[in-house]
Amino acid sequence: MQGFDAKFRDFPDYIIGITKEIWEDRGIATLHDYYAPDIVVRSPASVVVGNQGVIAATMATLAEFPDRTLFGEDVIWSGTPEEGMLSSHRLHSTATHINPGVYGAPTGKQLHYRILADCHARNNAIDDEWLIRDQGAIVRQLGWEPKDYARDLIAREGGPEHCVKPYTPANDVEGPYKGTGNQSEWGERHADVLTRIMNADFTVIPEAYDRGANLYYPGGLDTLSFDGADRFWMGLRASFPNAKFTLHHTIGRDDPMMPPRSALRWTMHGKHEGWGGFGTPTGAEVFVLGISHIEWGALVGGEPRIRREWTLYDETSIWKQILLQTGDL
Repeated sequence: MQGFDAKFRDFPDYIIGITKEIWEDRGIATLHDYYAPDIVVRSPASVVVGNQGVIAATMATLAEFPDRTLFGEDVIWSGTPEEGMLSSHRLHSTATHINPGVYGAPTGKQLHYRILADCHARNNAIDDEWLIRDQGAIVRQLGWEPKDYARDLIAREGGPEHCVKPYTPANDVEGPYKGTGNQSEWGERHADVLTRIMNADFTVIPEAYDRGANLYYPGGLDTLSFDGADRFWMGLRASFPNAKFTLHHTIGRDDPMMPPRSALRWTMHGKHEGWGGFGTPTGAEVFVLGISHIEWGALVGGEPRIRREWTLYDETSIWKQILLQTGDL
């Protein structure tokens, strides 16, 4: 871990450790050390440049959810300490909606939701990030449908002219990380499966997934098997049938005491012109940022299959893009 604090045993320990230190131990000031001054943080909801914006957003979240926890489920990573490392971090977060904030008046609801975050780190600091929270799961637990929450948020942020604009190529900011992952059979398998799905070859699902696969998708959806995967991916691709799919980052790992894993970061960019998971086609131009994690295994001897999958995108930011273009406010 050249260039990193000696208290961290390895890169996953660094990622999990600083997350707890910042959020649960209230070491928000450590963001001055652990985040570079000019960090770029892209979430589906916005693009934030600079450490001060990250610190402000962190405090706002903790003010609204004072008991928030972030349990690290996995860190799938690539790179070297000398050249920089990219972590794809999966977290299960809990929080109680105690105070008013971006999610409106306090409800007292107790939340469970997942987060997927790709972070580039070197010299003990993160300087580039792609972050997806399961906003669909959060707002549903608070009593909203994602479309209605997006409409209300636009109004609370000052209307379509003044509201925070979702992340798209038009407002992206180039950060320091230029890598695309590593060379691994597991990442390559994952990339092939997702590329075939995005090319409408859904026959890959019974070929690549285990019949008993456990699947975790946006909106807190917990499903399984071939039908679960088919319905989720069909619902997304059918909504944006001609959108350009781009695979940006691919990691595969085969670590001791862990199943083989893979992590992909990908986007879709195109028009909402099909019937699917986002209702009546509107023709709106939409940009979707997605991250997917997979665990591989062979329950029955033979070809390894997908045993568990986690995929996230932000339903509320997709609806925000649609509403801003259609004027259905």
